[in-house]
Amino acid sequence: MATEPAPTGDELLKVLAALGNPHRMRIVAALTRGRNYVSALAREIGMGRPLLHMHLQRLEAAGLVVGTLELSETGKAMKYYELAPFLYTLSPAVVAKAARTLPAEGPEGAHAKENT
Repeated sequence: MATEPAPTGDELLKVLAALGNPHRMRIVAALTRGRNYVSALAREIGMGRPLLHMHLQRLEAAGLVVGTLELSETGKAMKYYELAPFLYTLSPAVVAKAARTLPAEGPEGAHAKENT
């Protein structure tokens, strides 16, 4: 059985930040039922399209969802999203290994600023 490669510190932070929002968790949950286009996904979740787009961009940047632009039969461009295959094991050892890949920065470093 192949094991998943351990994420770097930056990758792990990006994934945790992306999933650290209830709206984005609901989006991932909705996409477990299959790919969907933005308007239908917005109706299903009960969210406006501009806000949904912002959350989908964050999930896409973290590598958790993939968006594709397709033309409907009427010629209208529609953006579909689906889950990217992902599997993360979260344990103290994984966090420690990921932390070792982060740049050595003091409390004024870039990662400290992200959380302020």
